[in-house]
Amino acid sequence: MGVTKTEVFTDEHNRIAELAKAFAHPARVAILQLLAQKKACVCGDLVDELPLAQATVSQHLKELKRIGIIKGEINPPRVCYCINEAVWQEARELFGSVLDTFTPNNCC
Repeated sequence: MGVTKTEVFTDEHNRIAELAKAFAHPARVAILQLLAQKKACVCGDLVDELPLAQATVSQHLKELKRIGIIKGEINPPRVCYCINEAVWQEARELFGSVLDTFTPNNCC
């Protein structure tokens, strides 16, 4: 498989792609929606609310945290997660900048 050439793109292109990865799996979308709806830190409840195994939820949480769109607080035995408001706003602005570049032109 070929090597990705992320270095030929701008930092903004790479960040948009990284943030888009947060929304690239339905489980991550469901997790983000649950966290956004709760508007508070959620501890352990995610596994109860999703039709996924604990290990699967943990993997998705790990990826979302790596991207920075959620933040977590570890107080064993509990880990609490919530939306990282600054990164959520960054995603809104960056996705908006991409989506707003299109203007209808009656093509096709």
